[in-house]
Amino acid sequence: MFGERLARAIAEHGPLCVGIDPHEHLLESWGLPATAAGVREFALRTVSGLKGRVAAVKPQSAFFEQYGSAGVAALEETLAAAAEAGILTVLDIKRGDIGSTMGAYAKAYLDPASALAADAITVSPFLGFGALEPAFALAAAHGRGVFVLALTSNPEGREVQHAGGSGDSVAGHIVAQVADRNAAALAEAGEVSAGLGPFGLVVGATIGSAARDLGVDPVDCGGPILAPGVGAQGAGIRELRDVFGPAALASGQVLATASRAVLGAGPEGLAAAADELNRALIGES
Repeated sequence: MFGERLARAIAEHGPLCVGIDPHEHLLESWGLPATAAGVREFALRTVSGLKGRVAAVKPQSAFFEQYGSAGVAALEETLAAAAEAGILTVLDIKRGDIGSTMGAYAKAYLDPASALAADAITVSPFLGFGALEPAFALAAAHGRGVFVLALTSNPEGREVQHAGGSGDSVAGHIVAQVADRNAAALAEAGEVSAGLGPFGLVVGATIGSAARDLGVDPVDCGGPILAPGVGAQGAGIRELRDVFGPAALASGQVLATASRAVLGAGPEGLAAAADELNRALIGES
């Protein structure tokens, strides 16, 4: 089950997940062109430099897709390289659709037969939580994970995610739905009282008191939590503890994501930057 695999990876390598976001300014700082070839080199160097150092990497699909078929091929190579290096992959695609279209997305990113398959993906529930069923079903069948957007840090997200207010928010509904999915998955696996389920949430590390204000506890989802916003966006261990509580960090439930704070160190410095940030996230000096 994906939750178990992730918990083991966090226990071994720490809670850091590095986002592979090849922005043009980062490509330039690495001496690489803003082309598919540049993105490929950037991503493969990142994977190589982080081998044995982090629990997961999170390629942002859009930065590859913008270069067309060659960019998608680079993404395929990146996912394969991470698998070869023993690093879990969370493919940040934020797909969300209905019916056969959602089923096709699920096959593209969760079916082991696809060259684009990752260990886990991000999805958007805002066409209705039940519309994500093809992703949940395929993830469960193949030991993969799904992270559902719940409380993101962008200001625009509030108008949808906070709708309904305290005690009846959209975000709270999403947490409850994910919790139900995980309870069912764990019960089917005979693990009712132990372990993380395969389905998680995306909750920004910089949301501050937003979850508390809405009466929502993301930890209740029973699965892993992907927490972007660490490092350059301002979140550290204090902010993570504020949002999720110390127990969630100690249990390995929270996968803290940073990109620029690591990638900005360049190909020669990213390993040391990742090590330093990982130590900070587990409270070591």
